[in-house]
Amino acid sequence: MEKRKTSFTPAACEDTELSINHPYYDVARHGIVQLAGDDNSGRRVITFSCCRMPPSHQLNHSRLLEYLRYTLDQYVENDYTLVYFHYGLNSRNKPSLNWLQSAYKEFDRKYKKNLKALYVVHPTNFIKILWNIFKPLISHKFGKKITYLNYLSDLREHLKYDQLNIPEDVIRHDQNLRDKQKGRPPPLAKLPPPRPPLPTQQFGVSLQYLKDKNKGQLIPPVMKQTVSYLKSKGLRVEGLFRRSASIQTIKEIHKLYNQGKPVNFDDYGDIHIPAVILKTFLRELPQPLLTFESYDQILGITSVESSLRVTSCKQVIQGLPEHNYVVLKYLICFLHMVSQESIYNKMTGSNLACVFGLNLIWPPKGASSLRALNPLNLFTELLIDFYSKIFSSRTKILTHLEPWKILLMALLSNLMYVIGGMTLIPVGIISHSNVRGSFCVFSLDTCV
Repeated sequence: MEKRKTSFTPAACEDTELSINHPYYDVARHGIVQLAGDDNSGRRVITFSCCRMPPSHQLNHSRLLEYLRYTLDQYVENDYTLVYFHYGLNSRNKPSLNWLQSAYKEFDRKYKKNLKALYVVHPTNFIKILWNIFKPLISHKFGKKITYLNYLSDLREHLKYDQLNIPEDVIRHDQNLRDKQKGRPPPLAKLPPPRPPLPTQQFGVSLQYLKDKNKGQLIPPVMKQTVSYLKSKGLRVEGLFRRSASIQTIKEIHKLYNQGKPVNFDDYGDIHIPAVILKTFLRELPQPLLTFESYDQILGITSVESSLRVTSCKQVIQGLPEHNYVVLKYLICFLHMVSQESIYNKMTGSNLACVFGLNLIWPPKGASSLRALNPLNLFTELLIDFYSKIFSSRTKILTHLEPWKILLMALLSNLMYVIGGMTLIPVGIISHSNVRGSFCVFSLDTCV
C-alpha cells in the first residue's frame, strides 16, 4: 500500500469555471478526469489524476464511477486513449478493492474495445498488487493495451505532451524521481533555438504561411487533398473519423507533406488514414481555425436561447479573419456532406462535432476542460447542421468596399443564374494579392 503523504489542495485543482448546475459538479470540480487533446494516432486522450482525489469521506466513489462513465460515453464510440497518473493515491483517498473490481466489471465491452491505449504513469508496488488481483479478470488482448511509464518524458513518444493538463504535484514528483536517479539535480539545459519552417512545410505553420508558399491558394494543400479523397471514397464508410491509424504511417505521411513530396492515399489502403491526417493538420495549426479570440464567445453558446443559437453562431463566424472564414467554410461544407450520408456512415452532425469540436477551437493555454466540451461540440454541431444558413453571406464586409463595388455586388446578388439545375450563389468577399481592395466571387454551392 502507498505510504507517501500527498497533500490535497482543492483550490489548486478545482475547476473554478465549472457551472454549479453541472450534473456531476460534486465530482467534476476536483478535476480528477480531464480531456487532453489527441494522441499521435488521432485518438482522443482522457487523463485520470489520483493526486486530485480528495479523502474518501469527501468523495463519493460511486459518483466518481458514474462521472467517469458519463465522460467516456461521449467518446466511447470513437477510439480513445487513457492516461492514468498514479502518484497521489494513498490510504486516505484510494477506493476499496471491491469497488475497483466492480468498476472493472461495470465497464462493458464497448468501453474496452475502443480503448486503444492505457498509459500508467509512475507505477508503484501497489499497481503490481492490483495487477495480480485483477489478472484473472483481464483478457490478454486488453492487457496488451497497458503501457507502464516511469517518467513523464516517456509520454512524448506517444502523445502531444504540451496538450496534457498534468498536475503540479505529479510534475514535482517526476522531478524528484529524476534527481534521485542521477544523484543530484541536473543542470538546466539550454534549448536550441527553434528552426525556421521548411519552404514546403505543411504542418504546424499558419494559414498565411501556407498561402504565401502555395501561390496564394487559400485552401491548404493537405486539406484539399484529404477532403477530395474522402469525398470520392469515404462518404459512406461507417465510422469515418472515429478510427485511429498507425502512428508510423501518420509520421511517414507527415514527413512526405513537409518535404513537399507527393502523397497517394491509395498506396496505404486505409480510408481512415486521410481522415486522421485531416484532423492532425487542424490540431497542429499554431492558432485554431476558429481563433483564440472566439473561444469565450463559443463557450457562451449554451447560455443563448435555443431559437437564437444559429444567429449567434453566424455572428461569431462573421467575425473571423477572411482567410479563416474561407477555410472553415470549405471544411464545414465537407462535413455537412458527410452528415448527409449518416444513414450509411453513422456520422451525424452531433457525432462529427464530438470528433472535430476540439480540433477547431481550443484555449490559448493548456487543453480544454471537460466543462468546455458541451458548448464546443454544440457550436460545431450547429455549424454542420445549419451550414447553409450560417455561411450564406458575409454582409459586414460590404462596408469596407468602394461604392461602385457595393453597387455591383447589389446588382449581382439580385440575379439568379441556373446552370444545369445548379444555382450559383455569392460565397463572400475575398482578398486577392494582385488586386487592390477586394472583389466578389461566385461559386457553385459546393465545397470549392
